[in-house]
Amino acid sequence: MTTPNRCPVDDVNRLVRALAAAAGVPPDDASVLADALVDADVHGASTHGVSRLNIYLRRIQKGLIDPAAELHVESRRPAVLVVDARNGLGQVQAVKTLERLLLLAREYGIAAATVRRSQHFGALSYYSNRAAREGMILLAMTNCEPAMSPEGGCEAFFGTNPIAASFPTGKGFPVKIDLATSIIARGNIIAANKAGRPIPEGWALDPEGRPTTDAAAALAGTVLTMAGHKGFALAMLVELFAGVLSGAAIGNEVGSMYKHMDRPQDVGHYFCLVDIAAFMDPGEFRRRIDATIDAIKACRRRPDAHEILVPGERSYRTAEENRRLGIPVGPETVRELRTLCQEYGTPMTLESPASKETSP
Repeated sequence: MTTPNRCPVDDVNRLVRALAAAAGVPPDDASVLADALVDADVHGASTHGVSRLNIYLRRIQKGLIDPAAELHVESRRPAVLVVDARNGLGQVQAVKTLERLLLLAREYGIAAATVRRSQHFGALSYYSNRAAREGMILLAMTNCEPAMSPEGGCEAFFGTNPIAASFPTGKGFPVKIDLATSIIARGNIIAANKAGRPIPEGWALDPEGRPTTDAAAALAGTVLTMAGHKGFALAMLVELFAGVLSGAAIGNEVGSMYKHMDRPQDVGHYFCLVDIAAFMDPGEFRRRIDATIDAIKACRRRPDAHEILVPGERSYRTAEENRRLGIPVGPETVRELRTLCQEYGTPMTLESPASKETSP
């Protein structure tokens, strides 16, 4: 297996920003897209990071994403927004929606938004962590392209339909809960397929509904829900908020980012933002959540456990390491970036180990 090249965070960010701008994304929006993608890699969620840039730009080239779409608020009540992303970049339109919600939540204590006609928008924790830095709690959901069957079925209907929330603490990192309702994020199967690796048993079914360890068969079939019928119920909860309530596509009507290169995705999102200060003093909240973390960590450990980690702690440590050493960028992603640079006339400022070895 080829070891990914580690690249300085700022170098990767600059390259992604330059490529997005070359594809027609306005400079400020290109910065948002680059920040969201690189942040995913920094925190170890590489399946939602820079590896996705190629498909976003390919969809821009085909007119399936409007790189300069203006966010449109279709209707609003004092603390509720109904948003049309107008087929813009998911990360950009989600951040613009969140910025509007921040103003409303500070005024009303809580604010919510639905978003339709959007795209895949990366890791939900990117948005919930941004809210946590503002002293707020964001509950975020999105539907996505069909990949997962309902319990008892073998036909892809739901996306992996993630749900996330982050909570500010005094520990230097937020408690971050970000999980797909599938047993594994589909990006891990995509990554295994790209690398030619098998996947573990219990992750997926092939198109005939049989368990498989073949990543290609799994992508053609369905990923399994987490915890059986409980994951199915959570996936449906997300679909009802992010798909049905938003007016976006529902279930298997959502366009595939990779397979449907002839139509928009029409992904839906749901955001609910809570201002902690509307409920209690933010300092008191941090003291209470820190005490909760301490009590959890003080629990008697299993014999094979070195320590008890709370959600978000492992990715925080990963981020610290990646900021210091650089983020891993796989050879396939490097090749895609190099091709994009050639197409857009942008200098390729990242190199894979193989390219260094073969350079004259």
